[in-house]
Amino acid sequence: DKHHGRYGYRRVTAAMRQFGESINHKTVQRLMRILGLKSLVRAKKYRSFKGNVGLAAPNLLQRDFKATGANQKWSTDVTEFNVAGE
Repeated sequence: DKHHGRYGYRRVTAAMRQFGESINHKTVQRLMRILGLKSLVRAKKYRSFKGNVGLAAPNLLQRDFKATGANQKWSTDVTEFNVAGE
């Protein structure tokens, strides 16, 4: 199966019309529901933000992470993950 189960009622209707069948998309949708046929929905690809990005903070440490005592150098990371489509 080269389409990996991704034929929904619209593609089934279009394919049937290419084979010369005159059928309404609502009929195909109803028959697929009766037969329990559901197409798989492809997961959305991650698209990074393409707009204007704010200014980056100045690099005060210049990759010199060694400190002579406690609480002299602090750093953090802000990372965002998409979990369960949210």
